[in-house]
Amino acid sequence: MRALHPHIERHFTASEAVRDVVIGMSDGLTVPFALAAGISGAFAQSHFVVTAGVAELAAGGIAMGLGGYLAARTEREHYQNELRRERDEVERIPDHERGEVIEIFEGYGLRGDALERVVDAITADPERWIDFMMRFELGLEAPDPKRARSAAAIIGGSYVIGGLVPLLPYMLIADTGRAFVVSAIITMLALAIFGVVKGRFTGVAPLKAGFQTLAIGGAAAIAAYALAKWIA
Repeated sequence: MRALHPHIERHFTASEAVRDVVIGMSDGLTVPFALAAGISGAFAQSHFVVTAGVAELAAGGIAMGLGGYLAARTEREHYQNELRRERDEVERIPDHERGEVIEIFEGYGLRGDALERVVDAITADPERWIDFMMRFELGLEAPDPKRARSAAAIIGGSYVIGGLVPLLPYMLIADTGRAFVVSAIITMLALAIFGVVKGRFTGVAPLKAGFQTLAIGGAAAIAAYALAKWIA
């Protein structure tokens, strides 16, 4: 008798909180790094970089957090509107809605008595019926009511934490040239590590994700530094 080997399914199962960290940290590492690089190309004092960087972190953290809050709030409002519309349709035109349930299962190849039994089971309970239509007709899942606040805090906080990485050398080293070199090294390392971790969570090849994240951050910083040098 052949031994049964368990099948391990590898799918993206990262929570919404992890996705929020990815959003905030990606921009937090990239934008302040590019800003610091650009200012380094134009000014010789580290305190200019720190002042501008901290101001950008404050503004960017608030903007990112607010954006996350509004996006989650809009998602919840959209779900509630569709839920009310679906409930109204089930009450007013149940035959039409039943026909839509039939069409959904026919799309999966279900026919005859088996189809009728499944449709009868779903439409027997109005709440289960509405939930089914929300999921399988509209592709909507009920959002967490606390999602907006948590998204704002996580995205904004991750942005600030990520942005502190390229700024710390300027806070500790007075010479802008040395600070820029140290900032570039630790930020590139952080971008590569973050990309690898992000890849493991999202199902993308870790090395590929790390290289992509590093390339984007590096390109932004090089462009900002070169432009500032050219203008200065």
